[in-house]
Amino acid sequence: MSQGFRTRPEGSGRALSEAYDTALLDLDGVVYAGGNAIAHAVESLEVAHSGGMRLAYVTNNALRTPDTVADHLTELGIPTGPSDVITSAQAVARLIAEQVPSGARVLVIGGEGLRVALRERGLEPVESAQDDPVAVVQGYGGPELPWGRFAEACYAIARGVPWFASNTDLTIPSARGIAPGNGAAVEVVRIATGAEPQVAGKPLPPMHRETILRTGAERPLVVGDRLDTDIEGAFNGDVDSLLVLTGVTDGAQLLAAPPQHRPTYVDADLRGLLTGQPEIAESDGGFRCGGWTATAGVERLELDGDGAALDGLRALCAAAWTAAGEGVCELDAGKALARLGL
Repeated sequence: MSQGFRTRPEGSGRALSEAYDTALLDLDGVVYAGGNAIAHAVESLEVAHSGGMRLAYVTNNALRTPDTVADHLTELGIPTGPSDVITSAQAVARLIAEQVPSGARVLVIGGEGLRVALRERGLEPVESAQDDPVAVVQGYGGPELPWGRFAEACYAIARGVPWFASNTDLTIPSARGIAPGNGAAVEVVRIATGAEPQVAGKPLPPMHRETILRTGAERPLVVGDRLDTDIEGAFNGDVDSLLVLTGVTDGAQLLAAPPQHRPTYVDADLRGLLTGQPEIAESDGGFRCGGWTATAGVERLELDGDGAALDGLRALCAAAWTAAGEGVCELDAGKALARLGL
């Protein structure tokens, strides 16, 4: 089930909810956006869970506690307990606890999720560089995080205090569009100090380790909307992934994905958990999926046929990823994607 250096999305004769024992689901852009459930998410997850698949919610957003996230999901119609939620705050708290003494003070630049995770690991959250912290941890603090919090981080880091970040996602989906994420805030402190943080969140190994420790998954499937966190995290963890097109990734970004950003499966939304995935076959120098055939021309990707738009996108992935492996780069996919409405 390794991601490998993939040249096409894979097929599955079984529903993904039957082929894998645990879905490791991202939240923002996959289950909800701006706090509201994404279309088809609630009913799809209910069917997958009733069929025996464990659902675990894995988020790089360190602002909210697992209890708060679980309550929110339950309100949306997805019954969830705190133990079903794994956050980058938990992953970074474990990383810090492995490097500092029990009971040590940690300066928090972020929200309540970080404070709860640190206490869970026996560490003491503090608010000022004058509180003699032995570490600084930075996580998403929401749009109202005061600018002065970054200054506190800088004061401590300038004294040589080690700096940790829950994650470095530059953006985060919201109901009004794409907003700056924790990675943008980390850049503020990086520019001011010249320091580099230790990062725990997706796509790095500490987050994958935290997820497996907490879920006990044996055949996990990572489900996400971001190539550079969810899909790369699956690649780094050597597990399979499903990209859903309900968040930040569009068709052009998927076609241009480097090997570590190529998902095992591609689907429109979480209904993809409940179905098999079509096979992609080689055909006359190109790749066929459903009613579509895609080929890599001299300057552009070509698409012929008709049928389901997703089948055309899958065929285009095979043509683009194979061409990239053969040294053919930067093929124009605009016309082909326009035919699919993507």
